Amino acid sequence: MHTLDAPTAVRPWAAVPPLAAVLRRAAVLPLVALGVLAVACAEPSAATPHGAEPPPSVDPIAPAADTAVPPSPAPEGTFEGRTIAPTMSHLGADWLTRPERITEEDPDALHAALAVRPGQTACDVGAGNGYHTVRLARGVGPRGRVVASDLQPEMLELLRERVAAEGLTNVVPVAATDGDPGLPAGGCDLILLVDVYHELAAPEAALAAMRAALARGGRIALVEFRGEDPAVPIKPEHKMTVAQVRRELEPRGFRLAQRFDGLPWQHLLVFERAP
Repeated sequence: MHTLDAPTAVRPWAAVPPLAAVLRRAAVLPLVALGVLAVACAEPSAATPHGAEPPPSVDPIAPAADTAVPPSPAPEGTFEGRTIAPTMSHLGADWLTRPERITEEDPDALHAALAVRPGQTACDVGAGNGYHTVRLARGVGPRGRVVASDLQPEMLELLRERVAAEGLTNVVPVAATDGDPGLPAGGCDLILLVDVYHELAAPEAALAAMRAALARGGRIALVEFRGEDPAVPIKPEHKMTVAQVRRELEPRGFRLAQRFDGLPWQHLLVFERAP
């Protein structure tokens, strides 16, 4: 049997101190505790750096009094409380040239109210297949020009075909993006959006770009189906009220200059750049 040598043998009882020593230590402990408590309750010493007060205690649960709660972000696909409508696909382009559009929208009355003049630059945003582009091009004449902007390359191709068939040479097709219609800076006497504004996916950025594109005295004209009128047979997300249009444009640097209610189903709201 293996045995341990005496010098290295483990003696469990050797670690136990005599009873008298234990009693002496027990008597000292309360005094030490009282000393620690006295130090903790003492006033801050003059040695505090730069005379600064010690940092106050912070409740890890209660928020700071001056903490601002950020507003909840607007739901995706909305703007100023309005649901942004989906963009009309080029596959439905025939709807833009339907014969009923003459009686439902009265484009002759619309363009008479717009009163573009020869030599001006008119910009047709969301031009589609060019239904209003052609009328604008005739209104500004050969000395003027029309910038026709659209998101969809297929729509721009249909527009080019229509313009060529009409023999017009003063139309410039432009590819747009969600936040930028691609208009010339400071170069537009009129920016026209017919049944388009409510579909803009990034209205904040698009409005800023259009405002920068207005020439001195330029106008931006929004034509929208009347949201106040339940008799207008258009889906609600494709209609707008005057109050909603103003709520969105006026805080972003525009002021209402003209309102025309002579169209069968739509508002014509003309804005200028606010000072």
